[in-house]
Amino acid sequence: MKKNKNDAKLLKKAMELGMAFAKKQGYGDLEKTVSSTERVECVYRLLVECKQITPLAIDQEDGVNMKHKLVLWISRLLPPDHELLN
Repeated sequence: MKKNKNDAKLLKKAMELGMAFAKKQGYGDLEKTVSSTERVECVYRLLVECKQITPLAIDQEDGVNMKHKLVLWISRLLPPDHELLN
């Protein structure tokens, strides 16, 4: 996996957008009740269910790979000249 210097910021942006998407889909507010690791998994699974991202292979479903998928997802949504992509 290629690492970007802004991966942490991209993940944070992906989580913000993913949580907003979850709220619009009718899910409750996960921020107060769920750990950050579980939030990443929840957002990942929601995006897979809604066919926004392709699922990982079963043996590759771990926190690191899920975070990487979310970073790739948000990287595709942001405009090419966005500050986090440079």
